[in-house]
Amino acid sequence: MSTVIFIFTAFPGSSAVSPKSEAVPIYDYKIVSAYPHDPGAFTQGLIFEKGVLYESTGIRGRSSLRKVELQSGKVLQFLRLPNQFFGEGITLYGNKIIQLTWRSRTGFVYDKNSFELLNTFTYPTEGWGITHDDTRLIMSDGTSVLHFLNPENFKETARIEVADAYGPVERLNELEYIHGEIYANVWQTDRIARISPRTGQVTGWIELAGLLSSDDRKYPVDVLNGIAYDTEADRLFVTGKLWPKLFEIKLVFR
Repeated sequence: MSTVIFIFTAFPGSSAVSPKSEAVPIYDYKIVSAYPHDPGAFTQGLIFEKGVLYESTGIRGRSSLRKVELQSGKVLQFLRLPNQFFGEGITLYGNKIIQLTWRSRTGFVYDKNSFELLNTFTYPTEGWGITHDDTRLIMSDGTSVLHFLNPENFKETARIEVADAYGPVERLNELEYIHGEIYANVWQTDRIARISPRTGQVTGWIELAGLLSSDDRKYPVDVLNGIAYDTEADRLFVTGKLWPKLFEIKLVFR
């Protein structure tokens, strides 16, 4: 999703609501490591597998699919999307990478190793974030709704509305499935929602304000967006659009 600047007041699910008043756990963070990240990458999707990151970037004419070395931030493999597409979320499903686009209602399926385009598919909403639970794809569209898709034919099989104690949580963006929960960036906030895939209820909030230092913010940085999880070593990574760094963090219960 591209960024606009606006002022908003407190509403259900917004970061303006005081987290101390919510009836779910709140998590702060501890930075374990910081890694270089391409400050020109408008990060829309992020995955970690076997020591490397797969990243989808946005902006028409600049959208891409990348394989990136964690330690150095070096781009090991790169595919530019056709200029009419605004790249969005990605997920790895088997040996395939599935990538969404924003308003084109078109998704791409690639071979994980070669980035060869294997298939395209369509969907009736905007495309924002995507992940999976091993059997179903889970997709966000910028609203409070998450869509569950058949990974073979991309047909919707179910949907849930995400809500906290104040009502629907909207602007759900990049997604990651971790230990039976859906983690979702909430666009234009420094918060990640932990969501029950069964009920749609928010089971916890992760507060990530202050990750970037003042020196980091000398770059033209944009919002927090990008969640990746190392299933083998139990490591959580986060970054943002145009951020010069990617962070490995540990969650700290408040």
